[in-house]
Amino acid sequence: MPLNKRILTGDVISNREVAEGHFLMAVKLPFAFETPLPGQFIMLRIKGKSEPFLGRPLSVYAFQRRREKVICEVLYRVVGKGTQQFSLLKFGSTVEVLGPLGRSFTIFPSEKDVILIAGGMGIAPMTYVAGHYRGSKAGSKMKMICYTGARSMDDLVALERMEVLCKTKVSTDDGSRGYHGMVTDLFKNDFPTLNIKKTVIYACGPRPMLKALAAILEDQPVICEVSLEERMACGVGVCLGCVTAIKDDRGNKQYKRVCKEGPVFNIKDIMWD
Repeated sequence: MPLNKRILTGDVISNREVAEGHFLMAVKLPFAFETPLPGQFIMLRIKGKSEPFLGRPLSVYAFQRRREKVICEVLYRVVGKGTQQFSLLKFGSTVEVLGPLGRSFTIFPSEKDVILIAGGMGIAPMTYVAGHYRGSKAGSKMKMICYTGARSMDDLVALERMEVLCKTKVSTDDGSRGYHGMVTDLFKNDFPTLNIKKTVIYACGPRPMLKALAAILEDQPVICEVSLEERMACGVGVCLGCVTAIKDDRGNKQYKRVCKEGPVFNIKDIMWD
């Protein structure tokens, strides 16, 4: 991603709490803002604020291009000072957006069946993937299933939009909704029914969830790309604060920047330990 990508100013048009501590923000941006690819992210900060100085990385949840403007939606959870300040933004608040950034998911031909696996806030990029496929020429005929999990039913967010886009299966760690257990176990139960030669899997969620998914798929000839959730500072690969261990073509360890070479990687290339 080029380092000279422009920071554009946008206006908040909505910012509502969709579950306790979880917010959905829509930002109006100039038409010049590039259309994000599924899996890409933006760096967002409040214009005029000196603290926090750096933007916060947020996955693109939805995107619309209109006649003279674009609308970018992001789904976020309040976890620190920066996101706490985001939650206080009102209609008309001004923000600065750098993006779209990062490596995107590979979009395959429509004859592929699509499986989405989301843990917690991993639902955000998975929703954008689902929307992209549904908006394609053969989208209405595609077979697509989303497996989404959270600690409890109170932590499940954005289900309404995903359920419109595709069949959705839910799990909760405490059994308060859907399958009682981990989302990877729910997926594992269904895995034998898949035609893996015509299936592509996308996933995003906490690292332990992705590691468990990697174990399920270890010896399986199936395509699976995952988006890693890592702390980022600059978002463009300069600070080296978000490196992760990846196998090269010979199986040797090398380090890749999640914000630059990722956040999307082939699940079988990641070194989990």
